[in-house]
Amino acid sequence: MLYLATPSGGAVRDAMSRGLLGCMTTPAQGNRIPDGALYACDNGKFGKGWPGAERWWGWLCATVDRYGPARCLWAVAPDVPLDSAATLVESLPWLPRIRGLGVPAAFAAQDGCENSRLPWEEFDVLFLAGSTEWKTGPAAARLAEEAVERGVTVHMGRVNSHRRLGWANALGCSSCDGTLLAFGPDIHLPRLLAWLTSLPDHSGPPPQPPPASSARGGDTITQLPGGSTPCPPTSRSPFPT
Repeated sequence: MLYLATPSGGAVRDAMSRGLLGCMTTPAQGNRIPDGALYACDNGKFGKGWPGAERWWGWLCATVDRYGPARCLWAVAPDVPLDSAATLVESLPWLPRIRGLGVPAAFAAQDGCENSRLPWEEFDVLFLAGSTEWKTGPAAARLAEEAVERGVTVHMGRVNSHRRLGWANALGCSSCDGTLLAFGPDIHLPRLLAWLTSLPDHSGPPPQPPPASSARGGDTITQLPGGSTPCPPTSRSPFPT
């Protein structure tokens, strides 16, 4: 799995150039993507970084033009956080335009998307967004399973702990992102790289979780078959989830 982060400091930028990490960029970020690094384009909708549709589109076009479509993993269409119906309306017109730039189009799945008919043929990446409860629950797991079966890449947002990383891996995600390295990168980078190296191979279809849940260390994660969590740590993770 590839972890996408902001290029925070020389060691992180070097890891990106070496292919150990990917670079997540947003309209408000303003950082140069490291040489040779794979990158993905978020839209800034979650938080305060959304500049408006016209400025976002101009930024996206300029970013792809500057760094090239070959290194771009995907660009996520504008969404409405936590609102699946509004996200469908917001995203649909942009998905073909993103593809028209020569890069994969990502669709941000929100709480309740499992009850809608998703336009699977219109996007290349299923971005598991939404609330923490939803993305770590059975509905998101079933969507991820369907995406893998359809040959659609799966990405998970807001992954900032060992446990969450293991869950994303168990669902078959090819990539994930988080802000972990924005805080104390000299301390967190070696640990994150060790976590990535130790992940088991879940390249096949993700597991179908039962509805039971398990609360450990403040992170509620739906259990995998057999009652185990996907990546149980030996001690409580010191990082936020």
